[in-house]
Amino acid sequence: MKYLFDGFALDTDRFELTRGADLVAVEPQVFHLLRLLVESREQLLSKDQIIDSVWEGRAVSDSSVSNAIKLAREAVDDDGRKQCRIRTVHGQGFRFVAEVRELASTADCAVPVLAVEPEVAADRPIDSGKPSIAVLPFQFLGPETSSAIYADAIPYDLIQALSRLRWLMVIARGSTFRFRAVGEDPVAIGKALGVRYLMAGTVEVRGADIIVTTELCDTQNGAIIWSERFAGASRNVHEIQADIVNKVVSSLEIHIPLVEASRARLCGSENLDSWANYHLGLQYMYRFNQADNEAASTHFERAIAQDPDFARAHAGLSFTYFQTAFLRYGPSRKEALQDSRKQAERGVDLDPLDPFVNFAMGRSLMLQGELENSTQWLGRAITLNPNYSQGHYSHAFADLLGGQTEASFRHVDTALELSPLDPLLYAMRAARALSLVIDEDYEDAELHAEEAARTPGAHYLIDMIALIACSLNGSRERAERWAGHIRKRRPDANQSLFFASFPFSSDTLRKRLAGALARYDF
Repeated sequence: MKYLFDGFALDTDRFELTRGADLVAVEPQVFHLLRLLVESREQLLSKDQIIDSVWEGRAVSDSSVSNAIKLAREAVDDDGRKQCRIRTVHGQGFRFVAEVRELASTADCAVPVLAVEPEVAADRPIDSGKPSIAVLPFQFLGPETSSAIYADAIPYDLIQALSRLRWLMVIARGSTFRFRAVGEDPVAIGKALGVRYLMAGTVEVRGADIIVTTELCDTQNGAIIWSERFAGASRNVHEIQADIVNKVVSSLEIHIPLVEASRARLCGSENLDSWANYHLGLQYMYRFNQADNEAASTHFERAIAQDPDFARAHAGLSFTYFQTAFLRYGPSRKEALQDSRKQAERGVDLDPLDPFVNFAMGRSLMLQGELENSTQWLGRAITLNPNYSQGHYSHAFADLLGGQTEASFRHVDTALELSPLDPLLYAMRAARALSLVIDEDYEDAELHAEEAARTPGAHYLIDMIALIACSLNGSRERAERWAGHIRKRRPDANQSLFFASFPFSSDTLRKRLAGALARYDF
């Protein structure tokens, strides 16, 4: 239903409040309150009735109700003095007093989507350019209750969070919420909206529990790329809602680039645009060996040649130079560090609001021992995207290099929670192990360090962390095994290489770690 009053339109199907042609930003809880007041305008609503409906009976303070009323008034250009739309009856409750007209919502008449024949979908050309996604309204399963609002509220929050990602084009809710019909063909919806990916889901209430499922779909072939299930007590729905947003955003950071890289390979190298080269560069970059790192550099350089103002490609190239310096792929570490910083600075000049660009800048400074500056840039990356797992991980590493183990633990725990399958998972575990070493908890440090060294992507420096942890914990047999493994992988491994890559600020700590390495002739 759409409710019209004083130039405003409250559309309960689209979950939108508009004033004329302008969309009014409203939090889901405030929208629910407005809807309740408008639909109950013939009666006075008590505070308890509002709490039962909006907060579903949970205990809330009077100030929470007052604040929600204040925000609702602000949304419809009202206030406590005028009370021309929401009136307070002191000691009794609240009532919506503006004149209201009712219309059937246009969302009920969703734009028809023609079915796409399988052979047509198969012949679709591979899209190029920036990846794009549409988040559809979730399907509410079961009888209509006040919890049904979360089938719109969760996609709304996802759209807001995804719109902060600089590498992904997100379709506005006004377009995506037209597609409410159950069982619509994702290929056809993708074609109608012009997007490569769809995010859809369901919300179900079972007794005292709420269950939410999400799935990411490739609109080229209708395949499901990733899915997840979230469940918990319905009284904790707001915490579940926040967890869904965090997990979805961090998961998309992994899964969409992988699909984009696979899509780019189908084009042939001569047909790659700047974004295709960028995504292939990312895939090579995360393999952590010299040959693939050089391949990544080549793709990033091609992306920059095609689009010199492509900030993310400069950040990717900075990462490859960082990797060259960090793992000593070439003789000129100093030159690699300079190039890493130069490319990061160029990325910042082009797009200072991109979290990946800020991350690249922070990583470059960290390897040069500028830990204070590094944490500022990494903190900025997290501020720009609170769900950026690699930003949290790198902040954790900068913290431990400065001896701030409590902050390091906090950031690495966040990184692991956000992205348990991250390409840098080995490094996250290694950061935890090193923090435990600094705190002299050698037994736990050994467990985490060996787990890190066995994780895909781990390189010889991670093996050296495992050696240090085993050495300090007195596990001689394990330490000897790691020492032999290191020499096979990197015959020239030594203390100098280790401390160049991990510039700890504490001389006392460096001596302790050096002693652990020296016991096994490093």
